Amino acid sequence: MTSGGISGKGGTLSNKFGGWEELLLASHKSAEKRSRQTGKKTLRNVMIKSRTKARIKSVLAALETKDKDAVQAALAEAVPAIAKAGAKGVFPKKTASRKISRLTRRVNAAHQ
Repeated sequence: MTSGGISGKGGTLSNKFGGWEELLLASHKSAEKRSRQTGKKTLRNVMIKSRTKARIKSVLAALETKDKDAVQAALAEAVPAIAKAGAKGVFPKKTASRKISRLTRRVNAAHQ
């Protein structure tokens, strides 16, 4: 079996348990495949969730500085990331919508 993780724009992410390939407890071929697929999907979801949280934090940090341009730029980057995570199933769609709504309301309230 190979070691490693999933490669993406942010580098390679591997499971903190030493790689999902080594944790196969299934005894049937189809169950082993499902286990591998679940491991890959979990790693992908962790990466997307982490990037989304980082973008939300950047909006909140920009709100602290009270710089309108920085806040708008950060929000313009965060909203599509949250929507994409919701579309891919990382977050439930309504959760993604709620996160976008609450973040946008905070930005709008800060600029009034």
